Amino acid sequence: MANAQEVLSTVAGGLKKLVKSTGKAGWIAGTTFLILVVPLIIEMDREQQLVEFESQQLNALTGSAAAPAAK
Repeated sequence: MANAQEVLSTVAGGLKKLVKSTGKAGWIAGTTFLILVVPLIIEMDREQQLVEFESQQLNALTGSAAAPAAK
């Protein structure tokens, strides 16, 4: 009976350590993602918007310049 309690206590302690270390790893991964990846995603989105805006401007300029030439 005492042996079973010892095993159970050891398993419970091991699970507690596992949960604690998993939580730490999750915290590290989450904060690293927020600090490194989120700004990168925001910057890539800005760049994509700028490219689309420049493309729209180019189309507007070439479209308006090509229309009088076609007449």
